[in-house]
Amino acid sequence: MLHVKIAGLGHYLPERIVTNADLEADYGLETGWIERVTGIKERRRATHETTVHMGAIAGQRALAAAGLAIDDVDLIVAAASGRQQAIPCTAAYLQRELGAPDGGSTCFDIDATCLSFLVALQSVAHLVAAGSYRTALIITSERTGYALNPNQPESAVLFGDAAAAAVIVRTPVNEASAVVWEQFATYSSGADLTTILGGGTLHHPNDPTTTPEMNTFAMNGSAIYKKAARISELFLDSFFVRTGWAREEIDAAVPHQASGHALEILARRYGFRREQLIINLPSRGNCIAASIPLALAEAVADGRIDRGNRVVLLGTGAGLTLGAIGVIF
Repeated sequence: MLHVKIAGLGHYLPERIVTNADLEADYGLETGWIERVTGIKERRRATHETTVHMGAIAGQRALAAAGLAIDDVDLIVAAASGRQQAIPCTAAYLQRELGAPDGGSTCFDIDATCLSFLVALQSVAHLVAAGSYRTALIITSERTGYALNPNQPESAVLFGDAAAAAVIVRTPVNEASAVVWEQFATYSSGADLTTILGGGTLHHPNDPTTTPEMNTFAMNGSAIYKKAARISELFLDSFFVRTGWAREEIDAAVPHQASGHALEILARRYGFRREQLIINLPSRGNCIAASIPLALAEAVADGRIDRGNRVVLLGTGAGLTLGAIGVIF
């Protein structure tokens, strides 16, 4: 158990709302197909907002919720699947955008695709608990537009844009907040099921053989669903043994909002009651790494999660990776 707490949460949503009717017209889909297949009704998409702009606003709101100032922060971590540019790290630009003191904080990025926030929370919790840093700011900002694949509308309609942030500090001695257990496992036999081929050294943007389609998202949704369904039950059983919690003792489970089918399986096969699940998929879509912290921030703002609650954050990411963190909020 790590005696650290999520001291404050904040989020940002782009102004533009993209409806299913918009996308069904764009992709030539039957009216009502998107909601029927994905469970999504609408999502936000960035227009003028940059990754750093959205993330900085979410960070400012998280600091305000924690009652802290940017000068208090000595670690900034950008945790997302998409960076603003290849070099330097997005966190360096967030430091500048936030008006943080030059040299007053360490900055780095973490990319574990949809689980980036959870991996960052695991890493940062250990650093703060050890005393390496006093106040950490994790910012997850996802802007998906350029990577959407027009030749794969079944995945392109899933995604929305958002940013969310969390302030992590050591728990005061008179409080119960803690990270109880963190668990991750990667099954690289599923690595090719979710890809963007371009952008790295294998298919570099300057390589004349790199095609525009290589820079777009590709996913075998059916294969991911089947593989995740096979391996998730044992993973979650192990997780709950290590936390010492029973499923019925959980106050809230905040899953990655991957799709309607993925959320349905949590209630149907894995023992979570529907009232335990925090779901914002219908109005937000799949916001990739911002999905979990956005749903958490909205649930706290709405009073669905209170201090002292037992909360499980869980999901899957490309790789194929499973992840879960249990916290006493």
